[in-house]
Amino acid sequence: MLRLVATRLLTLLLLVWIVSIAVFALVLLIPGDPTSTLLGDNATPEQVATLRASMGLDDPLIVRYGDWLGGALGGDLGTSMLTSYPVTQAITDRIGITVSLVVLSLVVSVVVGLAIGVLAAVRQGGVFDRIALLGSSVGIAMPNFWLGLVLVTFLGAELGLFPTSGYVDLGADPAQWAAHLALPVVTLAAGGAAEIARQARASVVDTLQLDFVRTLHAKGLSPLSIVGKHALRTALIPVITVIGLQVSRLFGLSVLVEAVFALPGIGSLMVQSVFDRDIPMVQGTVLLATVVVVTVNLLVDLSYGWLNPKAALTS
Repeated sequence: MLRLVATRLLTLLLLVWIVSIAVFALVLLIPGDPTSTLLGDNATPEQVATLRASMGLDDPLIVRYGDWLGGALGGDLGTSMLTSYPVTQAITDRIGITVSLVVLSLVVSVVVGLAIGVLAAVRQGGVFDRIALLGSSVGIAMPNFWLGLVLVTFLGAELGLFPTSGYVDLGADPAQWAAHLALPVVTLAAGGAAEIARQARASVVDTLQLDFVRTLHAKGLSPLSIVGKHALRTALIPVITVIGLQVSRLFGLSVLVEAVFALPGIGSLMVQSVFDRDIPMVQGTVLLATVVVVTVNLLVDLSYGWLNPKAALTS
């Protein structure tokens, strides 16, 4: 298991380094000159040259990348070109909103998806199973932004049951925090819950047909004990993969959800930075998302070793 952890950590560090190069290079391909955003179209060539020199934009790419990577390793992601505000501080100010949204959505997706999937598998071929299959198909096909607009229109604007925009800190008012995140979480979690439910159902159905499950039945164990204590652990291995993929999906879709519900999170910061050609801010937010995704992938790999120790021995 220790060898698995060490191997995965080295792979993670290598992947983050490679992605950092890609992020630095791809951001430079954004059309337009950031100095034109700061100085306007009427700036003289001398003003543009002076600003580019002061911002280090004329330095060789390898030098600029080295400076950026060195700062990033020390926790300094640079300074916004537009506001001169530290990128690290800007991310810190907003990350709580996105983390709250993504974590709550993931928890809802996992709890609801597993509950529906396991129950549908136990009652395979029944009415609940058919409803679950139909519901999961609808949930997977339904666009999240469309669901968000529907929820805002009916539950927010028409019925007034939930706030339609904005955010309140958890420490300031827990009730309002939950109320403002209720619709965004449902919007973001719906598709994930549907995918997890479908995968969980298929995996549990396959597991219940294995020989060891028949042996447990022959020994007189109750169906609840067989599913909860024995079959579910085996069935969770492919489900964990889907859950890990959901984290990347949730972070990506959070950009749309934050736009629909006017949440000032990392997603909205990233989009605005792209439009403003704020290179340090774009690089910082994308690097953060990359680190989160690869870290989750590491946790998924380690969970394989816990659920199936043979995987740790063969890795």
